[in-house]
Amino acid sequence: MPTQKSSPAARPTVTALMARPIADVLVIGAGINGIATFRDLALNGVDVVLVERDDYVAGASAASSHMVHGGIRYLENGEFRLVRESVHERNALLRLAPHYVRPLRTTIPIFSTFSSLLAAPLRFIGYKGGAKRERGALIIKVGLTIYDTFSRDGGRVPRHQFRGAKASRRELPQLRDDVKWTATYYDASMHDPERLALDVLHDGIAAGPHARASNYVEAVGMSESGAVRLRDVVSGEELEIQAKLVVNASGPWTDLTNAALGRPTRFMGGTKGSHIVLDHPELLEACNGREIFFEFTDGRIVLIYPLKGRVLVGTTDLAHDMTQPIRCTEEEVDYFFDLVKHVFPRIQVDRANIVFRFSGVRPLPRQDADSTGQISRDYRIERGTDHGVPVLSLVGGKWTTFRALGEHLANEVMAVLGRTRSVSTDGRLIGGAVGYPTTDAERAAWLTKHGSTVGRDRAAALLDRYGTSAESLIGRIESGEDAPLVSAPEYSRLEIQHLVETEQVVRLVDVVLRRTSMAFIGEVTGPVLDELADVVGDVLGWDAERRRRERTTAAEYLADHHGVDVDHPQEAR
Repeated sequence: MPTQKSSPAARPTVTALMARPIADVLVIGAGINGIATFRDLALNGVDVVLVERDDYVAGASAASSHMVHGGIRYLENGEFRLVRESVHERNALLRLAPHYVRPLRTTIPIFSTFSSLLAAPLRFIGYKGGAKRERGALIIKVGLTIYDTFSRDGGRVPRHQFRGAKASRRELPQLRDDVKWTATYYDASMHDPERLALDVLHDGIAAGPHARASNYVEAVGMSESGAVRLRDVVSGEELEIQAKLVVNASGPWTDLTNAALGRPTRFMGGTKGSHIVLDHPELLEACNGREIFFEFTDGRIVLIYPLKGRVLVGTTDLAHDMTQPIRCTEEEVDYFFDLVKHVFPRIQVDRANIVFRFSGVRPLPRQDADSTGQISRDYRIERGTDHGVPVLSLVGGKWTTFRALGEHLANEVMAVLGRTRSVSTDGRLIGGAVGYPTTDAERAAWLTKHGSTVGRDRAAALLDRYGTSAESLIGRIESGEDAPLVSAPEYSRLEIQHLVETEQVVRLVDVVLRRTSMAFIGEVTGPVLDELADVVGDVLGWDAERRRRERTTAAEYLADHHGVDVDHPQEAR
């Protein structure tokens, strides 16, 4: 059943949120899994409140590899349930969110035939010893054949193909000379994960007044009566909400959240994964329109991935203390350069090519494993009680399975509340996928209809950026005066105003990192921040001092977290 177009309100303050300081369910944490749970509960009529101490999907969910994948490497750990669910959800998202999720051709370069022939089965049955050896063609062939059997669900992607050395070099001439084979299969790309998450969120908010959500609101404690104390991060105001049940969906911070609520736990054992984004035309061309996915010398599965005219390189897998900053280090950058050279030895990459770097911690369970890559990527729900209030803590979860996870968690919640499901999200279109043109003829008709005023090219750009949610923006542009931003002409003033007014923008950094892709592709400059501060400030009523402060804070954040120095661009990379 398709969703209805949403018209989300501006961000509610704690005072507005707590005008009714009770709820059936309080969800803490608005990463993709918290948002998916909120949407599922809201669509089923549950009185639910969602709070997030930062911006929506600003934590672990903002640090993904931009992939929706079935998890081929999970087969080696024997996680068949997770692979089956992941493949089902990947295929479903290709139908339910075609504006953001699209097939991704993926190629594995292979440099041996029989390597790891014994080690892989031993890993499958749980043996953790032995030296790391690169997987050979025979093992990869077996794995992809098994993977194809899972991928039949939904029939959304072709079967894998193997090519010999000559054919492989014809397709990828920059590959190492000693390549013996390449294996190509399909998963899916997610080119704007933050915007997909906002669509999921808005579907929940649109369900009715029983569904309330706010960013920049943190849970800081729990009273003896079981009420959760909330603090508005912007104003500092605190109030309490009484919920029948609490869902802790704060990802890698789950243990810290439980401690704040008064019940310390040791559920989490997440690992840090970092990426860099390169502006490198030669490397982009070398990828030939597909992701290069392979095993590096340390046994880590890594990727080189063309995206938005840039190349995404990742990822690391390092143990991390959640009380410490999460940053992509210089050592990790060197690691990425080494892995590029591992498959494309003739292509030179250096720090001048980096336009963005990012890092996050996977919300993995605490687990004794020989390597971080062997820690389970599956999820589970831990049950507890704080001051008489049931608390469900989510441990694990990943982007690909967010819908199924949200449904699973919502089922657990409704069972505690004694409610039954009335709406399923399986098969339900997400946000701008409603009415989205999926054929060339449908796309041409949509562009003809909506391009008459804004121009066909502009309508196409907005359709690619927002799906059919662009229709409300196009209507606004048609009825008002608009102009491209001087510093970033691919966006317009009315477009930014629309995002600020309808998507709970609180800070300038929200716009450059999560409402747009400006920072990711390396197009944030000093003039861009200056102009955006004025546009956002006009909507939110910022005075001159607030605009200067937001501009300064955004610049400092980009430099510290993402290696982007907008005022001294050659110094930060």
